[in-house]
Amino acid sequence: MTSATMPVIVEGVSNQEFLDRYARPGCVGLSGGVTLVDKAICRAQRHLDEEHRWGVWSHAFVFQGRRADGHHWVIESDIQLQNKHIQLGVQETRITKYFKEENYTTLAVLDFGLTASQTSAILASGLEMVANRTKYSLRELLGTLIALRRPGLRSAENVMARERSVYCSAFVQHLFCKAGIDLAPG
Repeated sequence: MTSATMPVIVEGVSNQEFLDRYARPGCVGLSGGVTLVDKAICRAQRHLDEEHRWGVWSHAFVFQGRRADGHHWVIESDIQLQNKHIQLGVQETRITKYFKEENYTTLAVLDFGLTASQTSAILASGLEMVANRTKYSLRELLGTLIALRRPGLRSAENVMARERSVYCSAFVQHLFCKAGIDLAPG
């Protein structure tokens, strides 16, 4: 991995242009949106800020790359409601989902400078979780929300964690740990 660099703020481009320019396999995507769930997650993050400012990011995912259909895909643990169908858990989604600026008002791409073998390990672990139908963990998310309010619990194992169940940022962290990378040491 490369050393941390300062963020680069990109303005004046659409979500599609931004993602077309910066999304690469193995990079982490962050989004912030306008739904009640997005707002609740951002509000809960105020406990991480000394001035109690709300967070900006409400969702995390991993970019998979372009496939035979010509589309760029992501792997994510998410709750999706579409046309009377509900998907809860680790799933593959076309990147076009994040082109909707009215739904996704902020986006980030985090490039950790992974090697080809690290990228392969992350994507293979993610696809294994898709194939095993790993569920979305509302319970684990609740445990994290409790830890946000109680700093002493933040470095401890999530007391609400379950096997084969994970929410979005824990999913991303799990994939990177499988590749030998600790995104949040300590």
